[in-house]
Amino acid sequence: MSTTQNIIDALKNQGIKADSAQLELINRLSKINLNKRLVDVINKFSGNENLGIYIWGDVGRGKTLIINEYIKQLKQNSIKAFHYIDFMSFIHDELNNYSGLSNPLKYVSKTLTKKCNLIFIDEFQVEDVADAMIIANLLKEILNSGVKVILTSNAHPNDLYKDGLQRQKFIKSMQECVKKLDIFMLDGGIDYRTRNIIELDKNKKNNYSDKEITKFLKNNFAFSDDQKTEIQINNRKFQCKISTNNFLWIDFMSFFKEATGTKDYKEISIRYDWIFISNFCECDDDSADIIRRFISFVDIVYSSKSKVKFFFNGVHTNTIYKGTKLDFLWVRCVSRLSEMQMFEYLTKDNN
Repeated sequence: MSTTQNIIDALKNQGIKADSAQLELINRLSKINLNKRLVDVINKFSGNENLGIYIWGDVGRGKTLIINEYIKQLKQNSIKAFHYIDFMSFIHDELNNYSGLSNPLKYVSKTLTKKCNLIFIDEFQVEDVADAMIIANLLKEILNSGVKVILTSNAHPNDLYKDGLQRQKFIKSMQECVKKLDIFMLDGGIDYRTRNIIELDKNKKNNYSDKEITKFLKNNFAFSDDQKTEIQINNRKFQCKISTNNFLWIDFMSFFKEATGTKDYKEISIRYDWIFISNFCECDDDSADIIRRFISFVDIVYSSKSKVKFFFNGVHTNTIYKGTKLDFLWVRCVSRLSEMQMFEYLTKDNN
């Protein structure tokens, strides 16, 4: 069976039917030739063969999911995969190891490309001026070695590092790199994560255990077992169930017992694509501070059109608060909670 069909079948097993744009991406990935390490630079760039692919598009279109399935199907040990943040951390550590040498990036590139046919960098982004100068030059070194590269990003290459210092120099270097890559926009279609989250409610199951929630999140966000259970927001640390680059899962009682405030909620709404909240329980006026914080949180994520999944587990929204002090505020909150679970809200374009 072909790699293309294997990826399609693997997605189907996760409840995802690939749309036309996703099928085209899978087709292009299957055409990447990993067995052909082109040594001669002239031959390498004189032909039509791309040295990899740069995939960009909206959050939730399945970029990372499809690439991870592609890598699984290859069943090779000669592939290195990084999240961009981890990649840059690795690069800075390696540069320190080679400090004092002439052109240390060449040594870093050799470390990366040794016994490697493909490097995958997920959620490619450039926000720091030092990183901007490093990454473009390093990519050139990697591509010159003949190693294939896959990059995923929410932005077109020309829109990277907007308003950054020395941006023109960065863009010029990046353009030299990306002309050697297939630039593919994964546009339109269904946000599979949103669809799958909406489907949860259609199952009409009222209770989800932590184990079931974890399994669901793994299927949709592809994270490992060693994820962070602590987040740092505005220079303060808070406990959470799971935190990744894509989503935050918090415990209603534990999180809102903490002295959190609007500034923290704004930071959360900006940082994460999805927020999940579980362990709801009924509260009275003895827990008014918890409810007040939760109301403030809902106001902010509602205003920012953040996507939130509430695992109420049989607790009706009307009875989460059974006191009287915050009646007026709670009525509005209940209305917003209802709207935030609706198909129209979750599928709204928030850009």
